Amino acid sequence: MIAKLLIANRGEIACRIIRTAREMGVATVAVYSDADAKALHVRQGDEAVHIGPSPAAESYLVGEKIIAAAKETGAEAIHPGYGFLSENADFAQAVIDAGLIWVGPKPESIRAMGLKDAAKEKMIAAGVPVTPGYLGEDQSVERLKQEADAIGYPVLIKAVAGGGGKGMRKVDAPEDFEAALESCRREAKASFSNDEVLLEKWITSPRHIEVQVFGDSHGNVVHLFERDCSLQRRHQKVIEEAPAPGMDEATREEICAAAVRAAKAVNYEGAGTIEFIADASEGLRADCIFFMEMNTRLQVEHPVTEEITGVDLVEWQLRVASGEPIPLKQEELSINGWAIEARLYAEDPAKGFLPSTGRLDVFSLDESLFELRVDTGVETGSEISPFYDPMIAKVIAHAHDREYAMMELQAELANTAVWPVTSNSGFLYNLLGSEAFQKAELDTGFIDRNLEQLSSPPTPDLDALNAAHQALTGSASPFSSEGPDQMIETGLSNFRLNAAHKTTTVLRDHSGESYTFKIDAKLGHSFRWVRGEQAIVPLDGFTFAFSSGPVRGTGQASAADGAILAPMPGKVIAVDVAEGDTVTAGQRLMVLEAMKMEHALTAPFDGTVSELSASEGGQVQVEAVLCVVQPEDEG
Repeated sequence: MIAKLLIANRGEIACRIIRTAREMGVATVAVYSDADAKALHVRQGDEAVHIGPSPAAESYLVGEKIIAAAKETGAEAIHPGYGFLSENADFAQAVIDAGLIWVGPKPESIRAMGLKDAAKEKMIAAGVPVTPGYLGEDQSVERLKQEADAIGYPVLIKAVAGGGGKGMRKVDAPEDFEAALESCRREAKASFSNDEVLLEKWITSPRHIEVQVFGDSHGNVVHLFERDCSLQRRHQKVIEEAPAPGMDEATREEICAAAVRAAKAVNYEGAGTIEFIADASEGLRADCIFFMEMNTRLQVEHPVTEEITGVDLVEWQLRVASGEPIPLKQEELSINGWAIEARLYAEDPAKGFLPSTGRLDVFSLDESLFELRVDTGVETGSEISPFYDPMIAKVIAHAHDREYAMMELQAELANTAVWPVTSNSGFLYNLLGSEAFQKAELDTGFIDRNLEQLSSPPTPDLDALNAAHQALTGSASPFSSEGPDQMIETGLSNFRLNAAHKTTTVLRDHSGESYTFKIDAKLGHSFRWVRGEQAIVPLDGFTFAFSSGPVRGTGQASAADGAILAPMPGKVIAVDVAEGDTVTAGQRLMVLEAMKMEHALTAPFDGTVSELSASEGGQVQVEAVLCVVQPEDEG
């Protein structure tokens, strides 16, 4: 067995690997960048090595620094986690060439499945069904447009080296193809240093079904059943569950057998996932489920598989990397109950899921409700950095059936508080409570179709107001349960509630002293925190902050008056307008790149660009005014 393990990753997955390693008696080495000097995974590792500046390209993506850290500390093996270098065949080979153990598949297996076009050709040869599309070497715009026309719209453009939802664009009409292709290639080049693409037929009622596979160096390959990852935004998974709703035994056997064939076709070792797209217009049927790609690593959503099988996949990774056979045979694996995972992110669904960065003054889940599993790499006081994926935690419920798992997970999210960083916990709460999710009427476009409803915060109720008032003033609750206009006789004579996105309650006593509670509807249910003059109250997953004292405006410009603000720190990679240009509502003005994702900034209404301060290639800070659109009726 490996004695000392270096984890070439950060955050939640690094903490997850450290936990299993510690249980197995394996010493761990953490690595960290400047931004992560005080991170949780650094404190949890037995040792920690600094590997460079904050940008991943100068630290976590520099294989030479990671290998040097392993040699410096005497680590025998390197676990890449997911993301970063986890699917980099050259890095895997460099680890092996350095005399270290690579906790992952063989480099040739990574190469075989790393490019989506080549992987599809291998799957066709192995008898695995694939989605209709174009895999050709001719990457000219003219040829790609011709192939898209032949396939029929809508089509999906995918980076051949893509992953994690990056480098993918759905195109609904021929006239949109070139712009989507340009954007996809640019994002793919930035993320994977490869801008080649393939085309696939867009399936109109798609469900994302994937199968966990595991191989060893003795020729054994098993599957650990399927997961449903259909609830996505920007092609990135939000809710995952196992098993897949509506999957009958016959279909399960066929899809899992196909996954095992896929893994055997590349002599696979270690943990991997075979991803399928299903046309669910008539339910889940084996003849309507097609191979998409293979992820040659541990998946973010692996906990739901662990919960229903009782298997620790990281333990299996370490054992197989040490030369041991897979601990269980296929017939010894079975499904026990139902598991659902929600990805809690520092992001704002109401603003296109833009990442939110800063210090977590409050991060709390009410763990007294249920014994749910929480995998996280942060805690109260941690920083959400603009340099990396903004995941806060994964919250996983496991119960005897889907209904109870949903209920437990939603109750946990209802009482989750994140402040002042914006999170998607309220969005997740609404998603789990939606009728479609309850009935398992799922497809990958559900979130986009229902985004406004899913992102809407509730109006603070009396319990929230009473809790905040008592916390801030120390006095008894002034509000009765009869309604917001009914006050208990406490000497307070004036009450006003503006039930809008920003809600203000004003209480005035007979002496003239007033208390003003300002509720900022932030994405994140019971009162538990007072931070200075603020009472932080979670309600249905949305976190509200009640402040005592006068309400002050921010004084900042906003889209309401035509100012286009940078939603986060980033780089301007395209500017589509100039001062004096006439624009229409929704027209793209510029593109901002942050966290290797592109974010289009659009005109809030018809008008004229009266000011333009952004330039292509320029770095901007959050809330910087990039341009101003003057409404057409002003002048």
